Amino acid sequence: MADTVTEAATTTPARAKTRIQRENETRILRAALEVFSEKGFHGATLDRIAGAADMSKPNLLYYFKNKEEIHIALLTDLLDIWLAPLREISGDGRPADEIGSYIRRKLDSSRAFPRESRLFANEILAGAPHIGDFLQTELKQLVDEKAAILQGWIDAGQLAPCDPRHLLFAIWSTTQHYADFSVQVRHVLGLTPGDVSYYDEAARMLDTLFLGRLVAPGTEG
Repeated sequence: MADTVTEAATTTPARAKTRIQRENETRILRAALEVFSEKGFHGATLDRIAGAADMSKPNLLYYFKNKEEIHIALLTDLLDIWLAPLREISGDGRPADEIGSYIRRKLDSSRAFPRESRLFANEILAGAPHIGDFLQTELKQLVDEKAAILQGWIDAGQLAPCDPRHLLFAIWSTTQHYADFSVQVRHVLGLTPGDVSYYDEAARMLDTLFLGRLVAPGTEG
């Protein structure tokens, strides 16, 4: 597709918005997030989004010209949420503290933003048509920066030898699992819809999984 997050940001004309316009845009985006996270981009329709927002389709089209524009607006907001936990990893801290805190931040994001996580997952599964440039530039640059910190700890003997990028991939896959596959998690654990009590146990298990053998003995204290 021609439109990307970057292009949307540079081509949308700036204009002053009234309070009602801001409220209606927020209303549409909240409804669209629910529809996109459940149906994916291709399964979502403007009619479904308008119905979820409790407004007419012509009224919705006053604010967004098509569903792709809505989708890009949601992804643009999501990218800051996606990058925030990774940005906080610091080379000045101790490996166990930094990695453990990162795991907890990622789990907190999954708990607080499950629909956003599914929106991101659906975009990636579709081949990243709207955020391909972001993945190759901003995300790659940040991963390279944090991988260099991890590699420094590995070289210093503070972490077990591993590929730091694959370590990050493993953390992403395990922490985001609890948002993207929350229905499966709750069914297997016998929990009711909306029950997210499993996150505390997930944090303890992931600490054991990643830090039990990852951090060199004697370096975590």
